[in-house]
Parts: sequence; C-alpha cells; structure tokens
Amino acid sequence: MTFPAHPRIAIIGSGAIGCYYGGRLAQHGNDVHFLMRSDLEHVRQHGLQIRSHLGDFELPQVNCHRSTEKIGPCDLVIIAMKATANETLLELLPPLLKPDTILLTLQNGLGSDDFLARHFGSERVMGGLCFVCINRIAPGVIHHIAQGQIALGEHSGAPQARTQALAAEFRRCGVDCVVETSLITARWKKLVWNIPFNGLSIAAGGKDTAAILADPVLEQRVRDLMREVIVTAVKLGHNIPLSLIDTMIERTRTMSAYKPSSLIDFLAGSEVELEAIWGEPVRRAKAAGIEMPRVQELYQQLKQRVAARTLAA
Repeated sequence: MTFPAHPRIAIIGSGAIGCYYGGRLAQHGNDVHFLMRSDLEHVRQHGLQIRSHLGDFELPQVNCHRSTEKIGPCDLVIIAMKATANETLLELLPPLLKPDTILLTLQNGLGSDDFLARHFGSERVMGGLCFVCINRIAPGVIHHIAQGQIALGEHSGAPQARTQALAAEFRRCGVDCVVETSLITARWKKLVWNIPFNGLSIAAGGKDTAAILADPVLEQRVRDLMREVIVTAVKLGHNIPLSLIDTMIERTRTMSAYKPSSLIDFLAGSEVELEAIWGEPVRRAKAAGIEMPRVQELYQQLKQRVAARTLAA
C-alpha cells in the first residue's frame, strides 16, 4: 500500500488528539473528515479552534459527520478514540475502507495495533505515539500546551515508503514526526511515562504532573515505576536506556501543572484505559515469566479507585 499525494482522511475519535492532529492536516490543505458526536452541531456552526503554544489557528469550515457512512471510503483513517471503545471499530471502520486504506492508530498502551490487525489485516495497520500535552477545554476548542511529536511505525515489519511519506506529510503540516524501526519498542517507551504519570495522577488523589514531581515520595515512585517498565521492556527484547528516566522527568517539569488524559477521564466519569496502559503490560510480562510488582500494585489501586467512583455515582 502506498500513501497518495492527495489523501482523503477520516478522523475517528474527535477529542483533543483527533481534533489537534486532524486540524493540523486540514490547516495545510488536506481533505479531512471528522467523525463527531457531542461537538457536531457546535463545530458545524462555529468551526474548530486550536489554541497552541506554536500559534493559534481556526478552521471556520470543518467536514464533520455523525456517521462513517456519511464520510465514505478514505485513503487514511486516523483512530484517536479511547482504547476502551475499540469494539465499536468493528462497525465504524468498514464504510471507510478501500482495498488500500491505511489505518493509523494514535491510541495509548498496548493491544490496539494487534486488535486492528486481527480484524482488518496487519498490512493496513500503522501506529503512532503522540508525545503531546493537550486538552479539549470547550466544545470545538483544543488547547495545545506543549510538545506534539508523533513517532510512527508499522505494525508488522520495518518502515516502508508509505511510512516515510506519511511522516513527511505530518512534518509539512507543522507536526514533528519521526519514524520508528520498531513500533512495539516505541509503545513500551511511551509506557515509561504513561504508566507512572497517568496512574499516579489518579492514585494520588487527583494530582497534576507538577504536584507529583513536587512531592519527593511520589517522584521516587515515578522513578521506581519507570525503572520497572524499562527493565521489563529490555527483558522482552526492546532496547530502552535507563537514562530515559531522567530525560522524561526533566521534560515533564517543563509541562507545568498538566493533567494527564487518564485523570481527566477519571474526573469526568469517563472510562479509564486501565487495560491498555496498565493491565496489558503486566499480562504480557507475566506470559514471558516476568513480574512487574510495582505496576501491578498501581494497576490494582486504579481498579479500586475506578470501582469506588462507580459506586459513589
């Protein structure tokens, strides 16, 4: 499969991630179509606003739709919805597919690439890791706080010409984009940040990243969790240096008081990606005979927190 020069693009999951990256692609002339539900009428009337540290921009006219049938076949489908809703993709994706449609998942954690490959064919599937601080702050309004890089990789095998072409298109549209030789290694690398910061933001009682790093006990727990993730990844064959711990922590200090996406979901009463971010890494490690006691402990704490929230509701 090749990446065409003038692609028709669908965005499935028009929250902060989908609207930001889809908005960047549309800003630079791409034919982008957003699947929207809650913000549909607002965006139809008022467009999409991106408030970014790189410079604000607006899209007064947005191709947004209530169903994938209305969008129709596309060259590229970008999946930015929560991994908790992946089963709905079995109904959402077929109207978007042509024989050469590429599926790019920007979802967190482990397993989404495999889910898509199992149901729609590995040859279609690419994955992207978003290193970005971003929130949806109102209907049709996205706040891009910091960073923004996408790391792209193929689900199966080494990067292809299409991988490089898609990365080049993101860069043309103002998105820092790199190509990874191993998508699964890149996913474990992102878990080094997601597991401690998304997890502790909930487990510690609603703390943002600045509050976590301001507490010496919590910062040490961040470091211990990061070390366990890296050691596990290395045992599984993924080359991730321990020096990434200091790099990620210092980068996080520049984010100021950032609320991770899992905390926002938790506070809003939405589903938290418990299995993709915490459960699946523990299970994959265990299947290889590796224990992750610190991550397992955090995983259990989060399950208890989510269960308690449900009972309180």
